[in-house]
Amino acid sequence: MSKFIGRRNETAMGGMDPALKPRLRRRSTFEYVAWVVCSLVGLGVLASVVTNPNFKWGVVARYFTHETIIRGLMLTIFLTIASMALGTLLGLALAIMRSSTIKPVAATAGVYITLFRGTPVLVQLIFWFNIAALYPNLTIGIPFTDINTAIDVNALIAPITAALIGLTLNEAAYMAEIIRGGFSAVGKGQIEAADSLGMSGWTKMRKVIIPQAMPSIIPATGNQVIGMFKETSLVSVLGVAELLQSAQLIYARTYETIPLLIVASLWYLLMTLLLSYPQSKLEQRYSRPSVRLPRRAKKVVLTEPEGIAR
Repeated sequence: MSKFIGRRNETAMGGMDPALKPRLRRRSTFEYVAWVVCSLVGLGVLASVVTNPNFKWGVVARYFTHETIIRGLMLTIFLTIASMALGTLLGLALAIMRSSTIKPVAATAGVYITLFRGTPVLVQLIFWFNIAALYPNLTIGIPFTDINTAIDVNALIAPITAALIGLTLNEAAYMAEIIRGGFSAVGKGQIEAADSLGMSGWTKMRKVIIPQAMPSIIPATGNQVIGMFKETSLVSVLGVAELLQSAQLIYARTYETIPLLIVASLWYLLMTLLLSYPQSKLEQRYSRPSVRLPRRAKKVVLTEPEGIAR
């Protein structure tokens, strides 16, 4: 009995339960062989890339920080931030509409999401760039009055404007589904508790649903940011001088296609790695359990009931 009490006290005073200790995995011979083979293949590919003169690493180094490349990189970052910010706000509105109990409102959001998720981003960008062919002039005003303003769509839709509109509207459809999935992760008991307290719909959304949905929303949003950064390369078809288009403008003049494509790829890879770090930190932050065990538990003293013979 005393040995059992001693083990319980040791666990309670900070010792780890053997059942909670991580299990050590024994590495097999095949795993060591796989490490050797993969390392040799990796070294061989690296040596081939470094020593091949056709890659022209000197040209890559010369244009890596070229003014045109840096300017294109800044535009790519701007498109990423602006499209994600606007797309997230519109996606939040669409997610609220999609979760509405009012059928026409939910159906409208569903049609929008289906339309923009079901068509390629490249097609959408080209469509918005040529929207003036359908609506050359728009009039905005108050119905049944003479108060209105005419807008020349052809002058309004510049390449950068079409790129921003196309990326934002497409991203909003995906963010709406991500946010709606986060809403679904909130327990029904929390919503019923908010209803029992007499919270309004907006207060319930702001105080209960959104804070509890954030652990499910933020990691997926981080993936969307990385995807959006690479997706901006599609706007090069509109003539927007982002990172890829900037590289194309240079190699169209110098005929050094491969080195300039390597420059653009290295910048995409570098920025993706930089964005992946805060994403991993956010995932770790929101994947931690909400209930933590204390580092040191209070000492537990177990006494034997009276009347038990020793």
